Amino acid sequence: MKPSDAYPTSATSATSDLAQLIQQDIAAAGGWIGFDRFMAQALYAPGLGYYSGARPKFGLMPDGPQGSSDFVTAPEISPLFGQALAAQLAQALQVTGTRTLWEFGAGTGALAEQLLQALGDRIDRYCIVDLSGSLAAVQAQRLARWQGKVEWLQQLPAEFEGVVVGNEVLDAMPVQLLAFDGQAWAERGVVSHGEGFAFEDRATALRPPLLDSVPGSVTEIHPQAEAFVRTLAQQLKRGAVFLLDYGFPEAEYYHPQRHGGTLMCHHLHRADPDPLQLVGEKDITSHVNFTGIALTGQEAGLTVLGYCNQANFLINCGLAELMEAATLPQRAMAHRLIAEHEMGELFKVIGFAAGEEFEALGFARGDRSHTL
Repeated sequence: MKPSDAYPTSATSATSDLAQLIQQDIAAAGGWIGFDRFMAQALYAPGLGYYSGARPKFGLMPDGPQGSSDFVTAPEISPLFGQALAAQLAQALQVTGTRTLWEFGAGTGALAEQLLQALGDRIDRYCIVDLSGSLAAVQAQRLARWQGKVEWLQQLPAEFEGVVVGNEVLDAMPVQLLAFDGQAWAERGVVSHGEGFAFEDRATALRPPLLDSVPGSVTEIHPQAEAFVRTLAQQLKRGAVFLLDYGFPEAEYYHPQRHGGTLMCHHLHRADPDPLQLVGEKDITSHVNFTGIALTGQEAGLTVLGYCNQANFLINCGLAELMEAATLPQRAMAHRLIAEHEMGELFKVIGFAAGEEFEALGFARGDRSHTL
């Protein structure tokens, strides 16, 4: 990439420290690191990365009572999200005979609060696995009334049981970028450029799952998200897994018309495609290839319970009935969860069972497993 394509870093102290850390990483690696390494540092470098830093991230508006925010997730939009999801989790807990709920990437603790209220005595433990110390502190304050039930971990135990939930977790896992010039594929990595960074492509044997690409295509592959699912499969001895995120089945993900890939950044409720800007101050995400997630789980021993869009899943779990009992403003907010032009279609849900398969109520109607 030309020098004009390099982006300066922010002047803030934390961002400057993070940029210096990444530049040291690049130098130690011989002048180039894969984008997945860059993304991991930008998001998760201890005390400096976007998720590990103290800056507020979640909120309905760019500026709110807690300071600036960059995006909003379903639990912040409406508490009916957690109440509907709880119906599916309650069924899974009962069927699997377990009493522990595991949440990955709990954000502000909004979903945990909703699930703890809805599930009550049906769970004995609520285990949060989160790499962000600053977010864990926010969660602890919000969930103080359940002090004896909630636990925080930075990694999973070697063996565990229970029901796992992850809302917008897979999209924040580092991805590798691949670029196609019409003749050959290259891996897109990052090099230092002055005080900032620039992209640089290098030859690679890596390939996306589908190769029907046009010259100039850039896309992502997801080894870390797949490794996460593989770890769950290996260590979850009895239970179920429900993952909610934005994404597509493989045929849509790697369609030639999506030649620019899905990598996106979020800052102050605005989206942009430039991950080399404002490093550490904005989110970096990629849509999920749900076919890869399903195949990985299946090959590792899990059973796919179903796959559908968020609208069908939440309606199957009783959201419509919950909305009937809500006020008009509450209904308007909850409608965003299922509206096709908002979260209803872009967001998908995939479920797995560790152990005996069961008919998960969230996939009773609208299951699209056949598209994976």
